[in-house]
Amino acid sequence: MSNIFYDTEFLERGHKYPIDLISIGMVSEDDKWLYLINKDAPLDEIAKHEWLRGNVVPYLPLNISIVPDGLQIYWNEDHPLYGAVVPRSVIADCVKDFVLGSGIDPKLWAWYGAYDHVVLAQLFNTMAELPDGFPMWTNDLKQEVERVGDPRLPSKGNKEHDALEDARWVKKCYDWLKEYEKRYTRV
Repeated sequence: MSNIFYDTEFLERGHKYPIDLISIGMVSEDDKWLYLINKDAPLDEIAKHEWLRGNVVPYLPLNISIVPDGLQIYWNEDHPLYGAVVPRSVIADCVKDFVLGSGIDPKLWAWYGAYDHVVLAQLFNTMAELPDGFPMWTNDLKQEVERVGDPRLPSKGNKEHDALEDARWVKKCYDWLKEYEKRYTRV
């Protein structure tokens, strides 16, 4: 079994729209990582979303400028992270290779992971079309924390909503929680 810790940033617009992936970060047990940004993300819709502009966009290679009829948002090709900007189809292939190449029986972990799993499944169109051997669910670290009494977790740091940094934090908390359980759980 190998654990993969991940986070996604996404645009949610309600039941009439798919959840649009913006970025994904994944970290394996041996600290290999994957970080990709969706070139096909609907930039105009992201620009309209105040929370995304304030919390996610600052970590992306994007420029936003004010124009007479609103905001203009576009990729900054000179940004150091621009190399991570790829089409959804490339993200799907890379995620598949990362997860299935991580070892036998991969397990996915996320923090409040329900939406993350939907976004992940939508990379492959539907959950029924996940690649052979790909996990059908994501384990939710928040549930594990609640199960052991809701201990105070390590700090997230100052890059919350950066998908790769959040994935690293999920791994850090998972490792911390396993040690916590060894010390404080009676057999």
